Amino acid sequence: MTVGIDLSGRVAVVTGGTRGVGAGISRALLAAGAEVVACARRPPEHPLSVPGEGHAGPRTAVFEPLDVRDPDAVAACFARVRDRHKSLDILVNNAGGAPYRLLDDSSPRQAARAIELNLTAPLTASLAARNVMARQRSGGSIIMIGSVSGTRPSPGTAAYGAAKAGLENLARTMAVEWAPHIRVNTLVLGMVHTERSHLHYGDEAGVVAVGRTVPLGRLATPDEVGGLCAFLAGDGCGYVSGASLLVHGGGERPAFLAAAGTSAGRPRKSRTDAPSCTAASASLPDQEDQHDR
Repeated sequence: MTVGIDLSGRVAVVTGGTRGVGAGISRALLAAGAEVVACARRPPEHPLSVPGEGHAGPRTAVFEPLDVRDPDAVAACFARVRDRHKSLDILVNNAGGAPYRLLDDSSPRQAARAIELNLTAPLTASLAARNVMARQRSGGSIIMIGSVSGTRPSPGTAAYGAAKAGLENLARTMAVEWAPHIRVNTLVLGMVHTERSHLHYGDEAGVVAVGRTVPLGRLATPDEVGGLCAFLAGDGCGYVSGASLLVHGGGERPAFLAAAGTSAGRPRKSRTDAPSCTAASASLPDQEDQHDR
């Protein structure tokens, strides 16, 4: 079980919960004790399971086939979850994504589909979840999986970035309108190392090289994202709503620093510069040098 987080007796739905980041979220919620329903268009290649406690067998997520872009299918799926499990306590709106395509090479229809999947579908799912959660004495928790693409320019995925920006704003509005019984928060993700990372970053050497551009020196893992979802859904975050938690390893080092020949924003000294550091700090290696672009 995820240390310090107990979601026993709670029912969670994870959209896109069968692979990549979604699979990590499903596993983490299972590990914290929740019953997990993983919704996606395709079933997982392998069962999403975690070991049971004591002599109990493994705990496995239930798979529900679902296209989150179909409002009627979403409503019917959530009704089945309510009828089968007697509640719906946690919704993680994880399904999303978009292919790399510059605006000049995009059609209005392609842009609309990206916005439909990454903004309209989470809205649809949240409304369906609210219909269940609002009738429960315990309310519920909704978590949006956002992206740093919604906080900065997103060349090659412009519609996706615009949708993610809208998703974060949507979550803050929901947090106000649906309080106090339903909490709504957003995880704003940077780069995550999944089984599909090679499609974006090349081979393992490429993934490592891309990781060096992050201040923490690597990409996140799906299980780390899942642990944060369990944290936000737990009682320890009972007063957290309308929040956006950055999960990007420190963000991106500004390109102008490398262009100016600096390390972490500190200008390089010329040979005539007098030392300005103390003896204690002078003995420490500059850990940022190894991560500069």
